[in-house]
Amino acid sequence: MDKTNIVIAEFSIVPVGTGETSVSHFVAAAIQAFREIKGLKFEVTSMGTILVAENLDIIFDAVRRAHDAVIASGTKRIVSTLRLDDRRDKPRRIQDKVEAIEGNLSQTDHGQ
Repeated sequence: MDKTNIVIAEFSIVPVGTGETSVSHFVAAAIQAFREIKGLKFEVTSMGTILVAENLDIIFDAVRRAHDAVIASGTKRIVSTLRLDDRRDKPRRIQDKVEAIEGNLSQTDHGQ
């Protein structure tokens, strides 16, 4: 994704009351739903998924579709967490946040 004004979100979804300790097949259903959304980029991590889109509507659509997919997979209750970074003062890429931290670490390493 080129530098533009983007929304970055961190999303996690947890089915409740499934009677199972593993929830990976429920999470896979949510990820499959993300694959069908035009304009959504995502990165799966061990504790959640990073979502990137040009606007909030795409992010909220992704969350709704993830909920629908997990419900369709057999759970009756979901607890989810959504954190949003909606910065509009300058264009950026998702990598910019990581590169800024790495730059600060590099400065610290050279200053020691």
